[in-house]
Amino acid sequence: MSADPDAGPDIEANAETETEIETDRDTDIGTANTMRERSNESRVKLWATMTGNRLLITGLLALSFFIGFVVVGEWFVPNFESTIHSDSMISYMFSTMISAIVTGTTLVVTISQIVISQENGPLGDQRTRMSNTMDYREYTEEMIGSPAPADPSAFLRQIIGATERRARLLRDSIAGNDDEQLRAEVDDFTESLIENAEEVRDELEGGSFGSFDVLNAALNYNYGIKIFQVERIANDHPEDLTDEDMSILDDLKSTLSMFGPAREHIKTLYFQWALMDLSQMILYTSVPALLVAGSMLGFFDGLSLPNTTFGVSNTILIVGAAFTVTLIPFLLLISYIARVATAAKRTLAIGPLVLRESQR
Repeated sequence: MSADPDAGPDIEANAETETEIETDRDTDIGTANTMRERSNESRVKLWATMTGNRLLITGLLALSFFIGFVVVGEWFVPNFESTIHSDSMISYMFSTMISAIVTGTTLVVTISQIVISQENGPLGDQRTRMSNTMDYREYTEEMIGSPAPADPSAFLRQIIGATERRARLLRDSIAGNDDEQLRAEVDDFTESLIENAEEVRDELEGGSFGSFDVLNAALNYNYGIKIFQVERIANDHPEDLTDEDMSILDDLKSTLSMFGPAREHIKTLYFQWALMDLSQMILYTSVPALLVAGSMLGFFDGLSLPNTTFGVSNTILIVGAAFTVTLIPFLLLISYIARVATAAKRTLAIGPLVLRESQR
């Protein structure tokens, strides 16, 4: 049978495509590790949603709202002052805010009850929780070869240090292998893992639970894709790997797998801590917000004010400042939930599941 003369270019094109795919796969062993590299988002956005101090973010939101209110009232609503003194505008604005503050405070109490309810339970449930925790710690102690620390940041550092040690063992074990491609893949993979481990351990050093620093550092350890790479190396080179090599790969996979539930547990504890902080802050700020709203309802019409300050109407300044103060509980909610929601979104999957297009 004669060959199809048109098939040659297609076969060559397919072969080139397969070669490109194989080459890309080989060069992608060292993957993006930090959260910013994986998300392809700006530092400003990550700071605003994740790493920035929540009280500072709330203050910036309040300042931005106040400035925006004054700018709109002064330059885009020329009859603002006459409008605010008529048609019961003050009464409408601040009576609505009183209702919103009371409703929001009730919501906060509900959130607190939900968080607290997760800690309550009969003796049997508490015993099961304790037993599962101790089983995990005992397994971790066997893996790291030393007692598991009680401090969350030190606990994560120990697990990450164990993955780093096993990565070095893997690199040394494969160094004398005859397969050049396997050596290159393992070198790239272990170099990426060791570099990521050293960076995250430095970030965890001195971190105290309650702040976002511990969880933020843990999010920078891209353990899921590392598990996948271990599985892929073992699957692609079964004939080139010795029993000792496979044993080291299995140990490395097990150690990486232990980091997942440890991070998720610390993340859960941080979420509960943050929501309780949020509840307290909203309760603390609700009282002055109600006081300001009530004062504006009762006393604003009787105030005698100079017309302007620095060329801006004092009426606009006072109404804008008062309205901003009444919004602070809501702005606190925005700043805290932005962090919790962003962290939750970035950790939806546990294990070697890649959800972001930038990591595929």
